[in-house]
Amino acid sequence: MKKSTAGILTLIIIFTVLIIGGVPFFDTVWSFPGNFDFFKTFPSEDIPLGIIPLMIIALIGTGVFISFKLNFPQVKHFLHGVKVTMGIYDDPKDEGDLSHFKALSTALSATVGIGNIAGVATALYYGGPGALFWMWVTAFFGTALKFAESTLGHKYREILPDGSTAGGPMYTIEKGLGPKWRWMAVAFASFAIICSFATGNAIQSFTVSDQIYSEVTQIFGTTGYFTLKHEIFTGFEVSLQQAINGLILSAIVGAVIIGGIKRIGNVTGILSPFMAAFYVLSAVTILFAYLGEILPSFGLIFEMAFNPPAEIAGVTSGTFLVFMNTMLWGIKRGLYSNEAGQGSAAIAHSTAKTKHSVREGSVAMLGPFIDTITVCTLTGLVIIVTGAWHHTEFYVQRIDPDFAGALYNSSILTSFAFKEGLSWLFDYGDKIITIGVVLFAISTMIGWSFYGDRATYYLFGKKMILPYKWMFILFVFIGAIAELEAVWAFGDAALGFMTFPNLISIILLSPILVKEMKEYFSKEHVPYKDKKS
Repeated sequence: MKKSTAGILTLIIIFTVLIIGGVPFFDTVWSFPGNFDFFKTFPSEDIPLGIIPLMIIALIGTGVFISFKLNFPQVKHFLHGVKVTMGIYDDPKDEGDLSHFKALSTALSATVGIGNIAGVATALYYGGPGALFWMWVTAFFGTALKFAESTLGHKYREILPDGSTAGGPMYTIEKGLGPKWRWMAVAFASFAIICSFATGNAIQSFTVSDQIYSEVTQIFGTTGYFTLKHEIFTGFEVSLQQAINGLILSAIVGAVIIGGIKRIGNVTGILSPFMAAFYVLSAVTILFAYLGEILPSFGLIFEMAFNPPAEIAGVTSGTFLVFMNTMLWGIKRGLYSNEAGQGSAAIAHSTAKTKHSVREGSVAMLGPFIDTITVCTLTGLVIIVTGAWHHTEFYVQRIDPDFAGALYNSSILTSFAFKEGLSWLFDYGDKIITIGVVLFAISTMIGWSFYGDRATYYLFGKKMILPYKWMFILFVFIGAIAELEAVWAFGDAALGFMTFPNLISIILLSPILVKEMKEYFSKEHVPYKDKKS
């Protein structure tokens, strides 16, 4: 069967299952097998290990396995990755589309996004400060996964007749494991396309549009000409403001992605560092103002990670259950934030201009460090030091049930923390989050458009790339005006289904990774300028 035929059939099956199973079916992907009563209390009600989702076991387990298998490259070769990213080994004659820095920027543009603003806040809302520690754990082992998947993605990429590249887990699976595994490569590519429309597009567009709509209604109210929502059909309302948001976002994203990967790389090479610097500078400013609270906050994080309050007056729960809740929220949001092991970043890193795949794998290791260890930590610390974390379900249920303040979740909690943290300087700290949401979401959409582009090329060839891009732009507009509960569930499920083929290929090809690493690090690495001289 042709890949194009298999791809069409796979996409039809996926959408059919969505229609028949609905949102509840896809909600179970990240909770299976704990959604079944038997596993909820396995092996006992006091220690229900069965509630740990298989997805988390697979991701963390593979991360631990590959860390030991490759002798912890995230520790031994991290500084080498920094040097490569700085461009000192770059040879402009090497095949590929982007420099190491631009390849990393493209990958980061898709991962540094809403998860860093809203995801961290959600983890603290439900899991408390200790959830931040478990996000660090996922980043540490996720770094090894990024190294592995990106090295393999680059090794098994294809150089097309026009000199451009095509790579990622679908090529790793088919070329690395052989034609018999093509079905798994087709499945990965199909879910990647769906993810690009949902998780990487519509959800981001919705978040930006919703944030802008919220800001506008604070000034003009909800009954103005632009802000009044009109019912299009039962359960669906939209305002002119949201439609305008969608058109503007579509134009911005379309102007970038129609130009191809080199234009995407040029834009993300500027946008990613700028947005990260803007957000980091704002967070660091707050932390300087609360300098005396930083060490106690770290103490709270470690204490709550291993010994969260399990029982207070009127609220009881097993210590293990509360510990598991904190750990699982930290791990889930950490994995969602850096996407380690899900295979998406390997598509971006496969474009790098180098003949050494391990070299690009070393660059990929910087992704989880920048995304989770740095940006997510800053977000979490700001929420903790400002006391904004008191406005969470965790604090009310576990610390002070008499707390009378309002509860905030997602980006609203982060906005509240920034407003509080910068109140000594000016009264608009929450607007920084609005700007951050806009920049992060646009960069995520741009990055994910390329992932879907390469998956489309793998399944259907060059002729379908332009139609895919126009469809992607349409989904930017749809996301801006839609109600997205179903899209969230669908996108998260597709992201989960992408993961298993990628993890299987990493495990089965780990001997190849060991061999590649030995060969690469046995050589002396000379800066390009020294070679010329």
